[in-house]
Amino acid sequence: MGTFDTIISRNFPCVHPQLSVVIRVRFDLWDFGHHSFRIETRDLDGEMSMEAINGNLDVNSAGNTTAVSHLVFSISNLHFKSQCIINFVLFIDDKEIGYIPLYVRKS
Repeated sequence: MGTFDTIISRNFPCVHPQLSVVIRVRFDLWDFGHHSFRIETRDLDGEMSMEAINGNLDVNSAGNTTAVSHLVFSISNLHFKSQCIINFVLFIDDKEIGYIPLYVRKS
């Protein structure tokens, strides 16, 4: 329900029951075609907090010079040992193109 980038817990370790991540990627004309993607979750030490999400997407034009693809996924029962920052890192064709941080704080 709604959008957020921070989870606040009274105690650690804790479990967040359900969250969804939505990523919107705009491709230019010369990038139309088939692409692989990977989403990794890393803490600030570079440690993976869950298994990577892998997939493929086909980017096609609707007569425009750019096209948009949406990557939407849900995560259930995400465990946190302590306060942290988790980055959802997006790779397209094995090239890192950006990230979204999730802050986990103690109340």
